[in-house]
Amino acid sequence: MALLNLRGVSLTLRMAAFVGSAFIGIGVTAGCSGDPSISGDSAEGSASGTAGSGATGSASASSGSGGGGTGGGSSSSSSSSSSGGGDPEPIRFVGNITTSGQIEANFLKYWNQITPENESKWDAVEPQRDRMNWSSTDAIYKFAKDNKIPFKWHTFVWGSQEPRWIGGLPQNEQAEEVEELIREVCTRYPDMDMIDVVNEPPPHTRPATMAALGGEGASGYDWIVKAFELARQYCPKSILILNDYNTIEYGNDNNNIINIAKKIKAAGAPIDAIGCQAHATGDLPTATVKGFIDKITSETGLPVYISEYDLNIADDERQKQVMQDQFTMFWNHENIKGITLWGYIHGTTWVRDSGLIRDGQPRPAMQWLMEFLGK
Repeated sequence: MALLNLRGVSLTLRMAAFVGSAFIGIGVTAGCSGDPSISGDSAEGSASGTAGSGATGSASASSGSGGGGTGGGSSSSSSSSSSGGGDPEPIRFVGNITTSGQIEANFLKYWNQITPENESKWDAVEPQRDRMNWSSTDAIYKFAKDNKIPFKWHTFVWGSQEPRWIGGLPQNEQAEEVEELIREVCTRYPDMDMIDVVNEPPPHTRPATMAALGGEGASGYDWIVKAFELARQYCPKSILILNDYNTIEYGNDNNNIINIAKKIKAAGAPIDAIGCQAHATGDLPTATVKGFIDKITSETGLPVYISEYDLNIADDERQKQVMQDQFTMFWNHENIKGITLWGYIHGTTWVRDSGLIRDGQPRPAMQWLMEFLGK
């Protein structure tokens, strides 16, 4: 067995057989839009592109252990009381997201970490003020804990998919509502392994609560500092992540995330890692992508999580080649601590050609990936 320490959360990676057989319904609506060339997860960004619609069902899956191998397998998670810093060890997870409001029956056969695609965004959790909808996130969190795989909350503060009611409140009430959301989530799910505390900061999105959380302030990003402070206060054991898109694809965005991270660290924000969505890497040489990753880690001193990886490539062989080149680099990079792919079932992913299983059959990129991971 190999032990992975994630900010006080111990994750034991082990080989095991796939047992789970039922399809878990988690009841979420996920109509989303985004520009696949510039944007982030299923609703992140502007322009066009749609994600799968949600579905409702019952959380009745069998608890199973994930597939095993040199790179994969399920992981056993136990919490410690540590609230200090600390980097994860080099043994990494390869995770994925929910599929159109469901957890696929074969999820654990392929993946050993889960992120809700839309179900943990604020508008889904609290569509009406002070009326929380926990049904979907309860089911996903239980699935992760039952199967001993890492769970990531996505996301606390983001300038998209906010509940409509938040924008009309006075600033003092907005600040109270942000803190209430973070407190309630952390109380209900105390063993979350990772959290996207702030997603897609300016210039990509501007949350309605920016001013309420402190605005620019002395650091230029006091509102981000406050969000991280609240996350650490209420979720002391979780890895706290600043997540954004285009950060390892384009120079301006790379410089922006580095600038924000350095300024909030200097102001005392308890940030643990940078999340790089990696939606647009498929059009770039692997060496270019690696150079941007190296720049982030060297200039911020923070590790990276590849948080929303997908390859929107129709041609099977080209998708496979890019997957081979880029994923191998990700996996072997000493400062990349985990990789989450953003969907895998063809016809349900937020961009048209990123699916890895089509008509029940793995595409060549998926075949290669599973062989690489020993599954």
